[in-house]
Amino acid sequence: MELVTPEIGLVVWTALSFFILLFLLGKFAWKPILGAISERETFIEESLRKAEAAKDEMSRLTNENEALLKQARVERDAILAEAKKVKDQIISEAKEAAHTEGARQIELARIEISNQKAIAMADVKNQVASLSLEIAEKILRKQFEDQQKQDELVSQLLKEVKL
Repeated sequence: MELVTPEIGLVVWTALSFFILLFLLGKFAWKPILGAISERETFIEESLRKAEAAKDEMSRLTNENEALLKQARVERDAILAEAKKVKDQIISEAKEAAHTEGARQIELARIEISNQKAIAMADVKNQVASLSLEIAEKILRKQFEDQQKQDELVSQLLKEVKL
């Protein structure tokens, strides 16, 4: 039973050493430990405040980013609409220019055809006239081979001419 019930001296020395340890801890250890705990608590509170501020800042930046994205989309749509308008205008102008140039080329071709036709007609007339003269010359040569026929023609022409 000795082990279960301590002696009074042991209790006194244990109590005395406990109070001395308590005094020493209170004098030297509690203040630094409590100061460290207080610093840690302050650091944690400050970190929580900074995290909340960062969260608010992030939310604000996200809202600004979304607004900028919406604005960029609107500007992109406007630029695309303007580009489409310019493209359609360029295509329209090109079609009109091509139509005008085609009409001008057709008119030039008509004029060229008309000129070529006139030249060909003149050439045909010259050839016909040349052939007619050759034929007439051959006919007259054949007809005037005889001297008597020539004399008759000259006298007939003289009778027709009236002075």
